[in-house]
Amino acid sequence: MEERKSDKRFYFGVILICMGVLLILEKLDLIPDSLVDIIISFPMLLIVIGSLSYIGGNQRAGVLLMMAGGIFLLPRLLDDDAERLMRNLTIPLILVAVGIAILFRQRGHTAPVLPATDPMPSGPANPNGLNDSHALGSSSHSTGNFDDFVIFGGREVFISSQNFTGGKATSIFGGMEFDLRKAIISPNGAVIDCVSVFGGCGFKIPMDWNVRNEVTTLFGAFTDKRGETFNERYYDPSKTIVIKGVSIFGGVEVKHF
Repeated sequence: MEERKSDKRFYFGVILICMGVLLILEKLDLIPDSLVDIIISFPMLLIVIGSLSYIGGNQRAGVLLMMAGGIFLLPRLLDDDAERLMRNLTIPLILVAVGIAILFRQRGHTAPVLPATDPMPSGPANPNGLNDSHALGSSSHSTGNFDDFVIFGGREVFISSQNFTGGKATSIFGGMEFDLRKAIISPNGAVIDCVSVFGGCGFKIPMDWNVRNEVTTLFGAFTDKRGETFNERYYDPSKTIVIKGVSIFGGVEVKHF
């Protein structure tokens, strides 16, 4: 755990050093202003965060962020005529990126969702051990992880795994809420990798779970709303859930109810 925190500090320090060196070179007129405007920009930030997410194991969120950053960065690399063309193509390209993301999701979720009329089937349900938002009730499952994302939408997911190990959640211009109150955490704890860009992710957890926050926020927030319902005497240190990831102009929220 401490090693992951050290890695974050290391990467953040390297980024700050690179930005400082670029600004120094610009002030000394050793590099053109246009190059600095490209490197130190919001699209480049998306590309960097996407790259780190991809390396960290969240490939889907990483690819989406890198594609979004690349789309917004292209107009800065072109001449005036090409820039106008790219600006006109921005929305179609975003639609293409969303379509590719949906295809990625389809490949990762091949099993059908069980109907609401059979809330406790004899066989395994969704391969991720959860219900999608368009299915009502709860389903039994054998695995204890999930890999879900929302783009321009919302979703509420109920998880009742008896050996919950964690998962990945990506919310881009949308919102997701995961209800973990009926889940039993694995003996080794659980880790959730959460990416929230102009969106939000919420987690309802049992009262005896310990939460460790490792979310990196940039114009975003991690909010613990357990408030007075949280009491250190109640939680079991062996039931620790680690929530890590990135929140950019978004929010990650933890609560009991």
